[in-house]
Amino acid sequence: MTENHFPKIDLHLHLDGSFRLQTLWELAGERGISLPAATPEDFDAWIYRHAEARSVNEYLKMFTYPLAVMQDQEAITRITEELIADLEKQGLSYAEIRFAPQLHTRRGLSQEQALQAVLNGLKSPHTIPVGIITCMMSVGPEEVNRQANMETVELCAKYIGKGVVAVDLAGAEGIVPLSNFAPLFAKARSLHLPMTCHAGDSQPADTVRDAIHFGVTRIGHGHHILADETLCRYAKEHKITLEICPTSNVQCMTVPSYEEHPVRALFKMGVPVTINTDNMTLAHTTLDDEYEHCRNEMHFTDDELRQMSLYAIDAAFAPRKVKEQLYKQMKG
Repeated sequence: MTENHFPKIDLHLHLDGSFRLQTLWELAGERGISLPAATPEDFDAWIYRHAEARSVNEYLKMFTYPLAVMQDQEAITRITEELIADLEKQGLSYAEIRFAPQLHTRRGLSQEQALQAVLNGLKSPHTIPVGIITCMMSVGPEEVNRQANMETVELCAKYIGKGVVAVDLAGAEGIVPLSNFAPLFAKARSLHLPMTCHAGDSQPADTVRDAIHFGVTRIGHGHHILADETLCRYAKEHKITLEICPTSNVQCMTVPSYEEHPVRALFKMGVPVTINTDNMTLAHTTLDDEYEHCRNEMHFTDDELRQMSLYAIDAAFAPRKVKEQLYKQMKG
């Protein structure tokens, strides 16, 4: 664990991509679910090979196996508990874990039961504050799962302030225009929900503009905003914060390399950018690993990493008391 003189904060972290490998292996065996390997080590090697997906939509196929396992409350709660314990061990000061309740309903759970399982995991003994983001999903034409997505929005509203902190839209990109999902965000706005949205990763800057029109205050990934200088200025002036995930971006080939990642240029322009892991297990990364890439390949200084941590506190969907404590850590 690297010693950093600022709070370590992960705002973009997917539950179903951040499990303990041995746990998933055990749970799969107990449930009679076949994994594409003969041993946990082989499964880890399979993940490593497939992480170099070269596209977001190919990368999403890796979630098939963790999602097959995470279809009962016991499995979901255990994976949540262990992720929080791992984040604490890694020295994080705050994290927001996101997941899509509708993806955990294949064996009879309701979305609410899936969310309750995550919130039960949140009750495990730990010292770091954690917020849960409920994800709507883009899986094709927006009509395919409109009802399920609307239920996710309403579920977020029901549990906001009870462990849930915001709503998101994740999933496949470019199948239909992002703007098609505007009615879902309009519903979220009417319920006064904090909102983020995956955009501008494999798709162009126009999708970031669409997400901003939805009323979000944060963008998941969003680095292709760099192609639109006017939009960059708007993000800077209105404090639209980007949740950058360097390793995931490189693996999905939405950026050519760490060295050529747009985050360096965006930071210099004053756009609020933060550093996050996306999927710790599937990407074989930790927040410390991401910081090292920032230092070594992207040439960020510790003071600049500190500034990005401050951006993360500013943009966090955390309660005021939690943010005040994080600001104290920043000063200390």
